[in-house]
Amino acid sequence: MTLFRVERAAPRAPEETWARLTDWRAHGRQVPLTRTTVLTPGPNGPGTRFTARTGIGPLAFDDPMEVVRWEPPEAGGPGACRLVKSGRLVRGWALVEVVAAPGGGSRVVWTEELSVRGLPRLFDPLLARAGRFLFGRAVDGLLRER
Repeated sequence: MTLFRVERAAPRAPEETWARLTDWRAHGRQVPLTRTTVLTPGPNGPGTRFTARTGIGPLAFDDPMEVVRWEPPEAGGPGACRLVKSGRLVRGWALVEVVAAPGGGSRVVWTEELSVRGLPRLFDPLLARAGRFLFGRAVDGLLRER
């Protein structure tokens, strides 16, 4: 398993930043060749399940996830959402944290631990670098979108 972190500053209030980062359908628009399907009715919360399908035809794979912690930012306090990935190919977890930034806006910390079935630990540094790049792009797009 490899651990990586993406940190970003956002000009919006924590509540708006949170809403953008936890719009699961929008994640599919940020990662090339990916479509996200939410499997449970709203609103978001513990037990929300969704799947990101990435790839083309027989080269595609599913990345099923479930929200196991849901603490939106309220009254200036921090927010935290923990996802568990339970796919056949990709496993691990993600923790999305949003806090108010001094002087306005918010700060995002996205921490993820990934394991790719069949990928030797020798490739963990490359997987971490790719994760930071892909999830960094996704977070940037979600914060910029709309």
